[in-house]
Amino acid sequence: MTTMAIDLNPYFRKLILVATHNPVVAKIVNAYGMRLGASRFVAGESFDECAPKLQQLNRDGFKCNTTILGEAITDRALANQVTDDYISILDRIERDGIECNLAVKLTQMGLNIDEELAYANIERLVRHAWAKGNFVRIDMEDSPLVDVTLRIYTRLRDAGYDNVGTVLQSYLYRTGDDYEGLIPYRPNLRIVKGAYLEPPTVAYPSKSDVDARYLILTKDMLAHNVYTGIATHDTKIIDAVIEYANRNGISRDTFEFQMLYGIATNLQKDLVARGYTVLIATPHGPQWYFYLMRRLAERPANVLFFLKNLFR
Repeated sequence: MTTMAIDLNPYFRKLILVATHNPVVAKIVNAYGMRLGASRFVAGESFDECAPKLQQLNRDGFKCNTTILGEAITDRALANQVTDDYISILDRIERDGIECNLAVKLTQMGLNIDEELAYANIERLVRHAWAKGNFVRIDMEDSPLVDVTLRIYTRLRDAGYDNVGTVLQSYLYRTGDDYEGLIPYRPNLRIVKGAYLEPPTVAYPSKSDVDARYLILTKDMLAHNVYTGIATHDTKIIDAVIEYANRNGISRDTFEFQMLYGIATNLQKDLVARGYTVLIATPHGPQWYFYLMRRLAERPANVLFFLKNLFR
């Protein structure tokens, strides 16, 4: 008699994401998180704390981006202030000679208040980045925001900005169609699996389906000479992408691997040693709670690391 193996990871992930909104969990993690290991995944609560880590990553051969952690801003003045903060970071990056671009959420720019406010803020930021020779990636958020995110991205491209990219999530059923619509823009895209809790009517519930879609989309991007940020720590996918690129003569200049600060550091170093471009997403800011909980949900090992520090 054979025993069928059950993949518990999807159940574990859902449990963590649901617990994220429990006020008791939030209070405990916010009170003790940085001391208990959140600093492994978050490069500081300010850019002053983050900058030396970015510089060390550059010395180790990595590209970087940074994000001010936080989302769902509902105050117009605060959305404008966050945009100003990002502009100051661009100035600091240029001044200190750091190889680092930005990844931003439109909900930080005021999207939950007004689409035009979000567009005005992201256009102001992208324009400043263009003047500095830098790049801004618009992160993708949960599924209700995909349409407006792509609408703002294509509006920026239509306005002539080529220093802006966005993100596609392989677990959404709609992503193939979204990708086809972006091809005429010759976009700079990051491909991720997806970290938000989505219903099965919107997203593939099976990890194997998500992984399969990820590879299909990535290979098509490479085949169409779309600059692709392959954001994964999954060694099976990484190996498959490298094999596909080698077999089809795809230049390493047309893609990069993107990984998270503090996760799979040996893999990151190995890829750099093999001559691949690796970008480390290096977030900072005091509003790190939701980011940390999504990282814990992705891998049981991350929770074990966190709990081990709790009981030291």
